[in-house]
Amino acid sequence: GVEQAWTFDEFYTQQAIEGLDKNGDGKYDRQELQELAQVNIDGLKEFNYFTVAKLGTEDLKFKPPVDYWLEYNDKKILTLHFTLPLKNPVKPKQLVLEVFDRSFFIDFQMAKDNPVKLVGAPAGCQMKLDRPSDGTATAQKLNEQTFMSGENTNFGMMFANKITVDCP
Repeated sequence: GVEQAWTFDEFYTQQAIEGLDKNGDGKYDRQELQELAQVNIDGLKEFNYFTVAKLGTEDLKFKPPVDYWLEYNDKKILTLHFTLPLKNPVKPKQLVLEVFDRSFFIDFQMAKDNPVKLVGAPAGCQMKLDRPSDGTATAQKLNEQTFMSGENTNFGMMFANKITVDCP
């Protein structure tokens, strides 16, 4: 499976936590954030959690997310943690995982330091992360209608974070 941690920007965070501090202590614990975590997970389902996995040319399917929760840190930022288990276990020769929004409405950026790690992978597996090139200038010239139909419906693929795992 794939464990993910999505850190949201300060604008989404402030809007999302409004009214959630039930005990008025100025902090947001897991229990106070659980309903919002559920809303996020439910809303992401229609987008397949913006996560695509392939084994060679075969598209891999995921089970529904497990172990999901929100964290509010001292920098006043929310992070959604969740795990997408694979529907069927695989022995990878080459596994490709991409995280992106096809419409480029949501900008996914991997953490600068240690963005990905393999856990429990077979000995000898190597991992490579390809970060997208910066096409922000091109994207800014386009409007939302550009992405709704035609050749640009997969525009966001140009900005996919691509993780490749090669195993012997």
